[in-house]
Amino acid sequence: MLLEQIEKDLIEAVKSQDETAVNTLRLLKSAIHNWQIANQKEPQDADVLSVIQKEIKSRQDSIAMYHKGGREELAAKEKKEIGILKKYLPAPLAEAEIRQKIKEVIAEVKATGPQDMGKVMGPVMGQLKGRADGALVAHLVKEELS
Repeated sequence: MLLEQIEKDLIEAVKSQDETAVNTLRLLKSAIHNWQIANQKEPQDADVLSVIQKEIKSRQDSIAMYHKGGREELAAKEKKEIGILKKYLPAPLAEAEIRQKIKEVIAEVKATGPQDMGKVMGPVMGQLKGRADGALVAHLVKEELS
């Protein structure tokens, strides 16, 4: 299970005195714990992946702000944390594989044009959860429906 792997990696990071990994994994465990409290259930791997993706998105937003503010050292720290978090995500799909899924869903829901984007995006993102960037998927869906 993903949560168990995160806990093992945290222990290993503490032993190896990797301060960045320790801090990042502790924050991740805290975010997962907060999710658990909010949803009042044990998180499954899909739930943990969702939390990890939110943490990565948060750090990406911070990087943009740090670049604007000229704080490159903080941006570099956030990039390092993203690298640690990305280890837990499944391998991203290639664009060709994403396009194939989109074509399958378009055929399933009988989408005919750009007005059907919502009917396509929901099922596609459900199938590609954690394996494709939402903005890229939206762009490809628009291309396929045009």
